[in-house]
Amino acid sequence: MNPFQPVARALSQTNDPVFIGVLWRSVAWSVACFAALHVLAIWGVHQLALPAWAAWLGDILGTVGASLLAMWLFLPVAAAIGMLYFERISRAVEARFYPHLPPPEGASLSIQAWDGVVVALKVLALNVVALVLALLLPGIGWLLGWIIAAYAIGRGLFVAVAMRRMPRPVAESVYGRNRSPVLAVGAILALAAYVPLVNLLIPIIGTAAMVHLMDQIITETVPPRAAAF
Repeated sequence: MNPFQPVARALSQTNDPVFIGVLWRSVAWSVACFAALHVLAIWGVHQLALPAWAAWLGDILGTVGASLLAMWLFLPVAAAIGMLYFERISRAVEARFYPHLPPPEGASLSIQAWDGVVVALKVLALNVVALVLALLLPGIGWLLGWIIAAYAIGRGLFVAVAMRRMPRPVAESVYGRNRSPVLAVGAILALAAYVPLVNLLIPIIGTAAMVHLMDQIITETVPPRAAAF
């Protein structure tokens, strides 16, 4: 099973109006979140009642620190934002590539929404672990961070996509039987997340790629007549 094929098919749809709309909304939310982080960092420095020169230096260091933190936390923030538009992206992919599919009837919307929150929190927690590892083990820490991100993105997005058309236990079972290709796609997406500007597309491309991967798995393991997942 070629892990690059789902990603390539997802990239071929980047001109879709739905994808473009979600991208702009994600950028707007991300800018708002990181602007708030910068304001909070500068406000915190001013609460320390430092001398004027120290406060000025603190503003600079606070801004730099907030910028570095924002870069590191981009992926979990983007994942959380992307989950807000998860259903919209999935439907756009199915409308273009799989119009024969019936409407999704999997887990309830409340369960899917909660699972999206859990995915974002897991990515955030694992990114914090990766940050600690990167500081304690330079070089190796970044590699471990990539592996952690590959797991978080791959498993989280795939199970979320699968739950649109099946109960959670079944979705988890499908993931368990196809762990290698799912994590391979997750590794590609996690690597791309380190590239500035490209990382803005990760929630969109990641969701679309997992829809394609799900179709690839179903068509390779289920007889053609029963492959309408």
